[in-house]
Amino acid sequence: MNNNGKLAELKATQYLLTNKYKLVDYNYYCRFGEIDIIASKGKYLAFIEVKMRDVNSIAQPKEFVDFQKQQKIIASAKMFLSQNKTNLQPRFDVIEVVCEGKEIKSIEHLENAFELV
Repeated sequence: MNNNGKLAELKATQYLLTNKYKLVDYNYYCRFGEIDIIASKGKYLAFIEVKMRDVNSIAQPKEFVDFQKQQKIIASAKMFLSQNKTNLQPRFDVIEVVCEGKEIKSIEHLENAFELV
């Protein structure tokens, strides 16, 4: 991961902590893929993909979380849940980080950005 990707994940984590989320895991890896951030709040356990793009990008960051990427995240989440029992409701979120050069311009948290199909 490049430095901008690390910066985006750091800013997303700070955003979540500021908004009363509890960090459960970070960069969770398994044979199916990786989940950037796993966090809980209220009755939800959020599996969060962080996407960063430049302000001049041709598409919004969330558009880069395509069906194939979603399926990898879902499979990874199922693996995490098989290893970590919880009563919380799983949810799949995307955090969009938009930057201009090295400056963060905006962070948007899209709750329930996609679902199991």
